[in-house]
Amino acid sequence: MILYHGSNVEIDRIDLSKSNVGKDFGVGFYLTPNRDHALGQAQRKIEIFSFGVPSLTAFSFDEKELQNGELAVKVFDDYTLEWAEFVLMNRQSSSRIPLHEYDIVIGPVADDTVGYQIRRLLGQLITMEQFMKELKYPKEKSIQYFFGTEKSLKYLKKI
Repeated sequence: MILYHGSNVEIDRIDLSKSNVGKDFGVGFYLTPNRDHALGQAQRKIEIFSFGVPSLTAFSFDEKELQNGELAVKVFDDYTLEWAEFVLMNRQSSSRIPLHEYDIVIGPVADDTVGYQIRRLLGQLITMEQFMKELKYPKEKSIQYFFGTEKSLKYLKKI
């Protein structure tokens, strides 16, 4: 399969030390099979950092490797309570130390208002079930692939 990473800079080599904390599945490298979503992310990074040009980097990934027994993989098939709790745990973290032991996590993208929804949940203004509903991506469901370890990165081949 082909996975895309959208950024404001060209990606020559994946460097996990440049990954941000407080992301849906933790500190790692994020990709999507949805080219348009990746381009949107590239544009969003330009708006956030006020520099760069939309850059799309494509990688090939053999999905059979998910069952090779060498990688710890977590798949969220849909927006579920388990997914919402996992996103909440990772979004609240300011640590670069992983909060889970997965090499690869696959699942839906959370809506960009996650921070606001977390504050509402922690302030007991919404329930966990409402939190989960609020995190659904507003357009169509977009899937993200998280590669969080050097071991997992070896399975990505830049195209």
